[in-house]
Amino acid sequence: RGLLLHIGTYDTGTTAIPAAMHNARKKLRNDDVVHAGKVRQHQMAALAVTGGKGLLGDRPAGRKDWDDLVAEVQEAQESRVIVSSEFFDGANDDVARMVVDELGGDRVHVVVTLRPLAKILPSAWQQYVRNRLRHSYDQWLDAMFNEPPYQMPTVTFWQRHHHDVLVERWAKIVGPERLLVIVVDETDPDSLMRTFERITELPDGLLEPETGWTNRSLTAAETELVRLLNIEFKRRKWPSERYHHAVRRGVVRQIQLRSAGRD
Repeated sequence: RGLLLHIGTYDTGTTAIPAAMHNARKKLRNDDVVHAGKVRQHQMAALAVTGGKGLLGDRPAGRKDWDDLVAEVQEAQESRVIVSSEFFDGANDDVARMVVDELGGDRVHVVVTLRPLAKILPSAWQQYVRNRLRHSYDQWLDAMFNEPPYQMPTVTFWQRHHHDVLVERWAKIVGPERLLVIVVDETDPDSLMRTFERITELPDGLLEPETGWTNRSLTAAETELVRLLNIEFKRRKWPSERYHHAVRRGVVRQIQLRSAGRD
């Protein structure tokens, strides 16, 4: 009857794992495991409870998003349940405790996925650029490491990636015996899927990477194209809704569908 709460962090398989769970819903049910809700990851519920802003152009999250998730979890009391969203890593101490209490208290086991910070930095900067950041990588790194209090222009970065603080926060709530930290093995792309199968006692090979859509990282040149578009959007004072459709859902997705050469 355990509940597995995967809280991220960002850029550590937090798109691939929920997508694999979502696509295997019927198979999961056969093993008495419920991937809560009807969406890939529980982004809106996490944003609603943590107060996060989400991505430009997306609808704002509301309390109903969280209440609906809690209700679904309660309906599945006799099954093992999975809840996953990288946006839970933005919770402060009080919110994290409330999340655990409302999802089931002693029933909740927390999983944190991590990558080395040196790997996360370029990936995180790129994600911010895809959400309208205009700083170059060098400018952003300088701000994150050399300009106290290390919050601007992306206040969420250290909230998510001060990993010792993040792990300690959730361990104090659920206890170290109910918290698992998984360091992503970048030499074995399938290892994360197999690890989630083991900790949920699912058959080997049940979770499969999603096909037909790629969430690959952009190259340096591709990211620079998007950054220059961001500067132009700011100069022309175009609205966030246009950015959402034209850049995030338009340019970036089309770029990701192309095969980028190693040069």
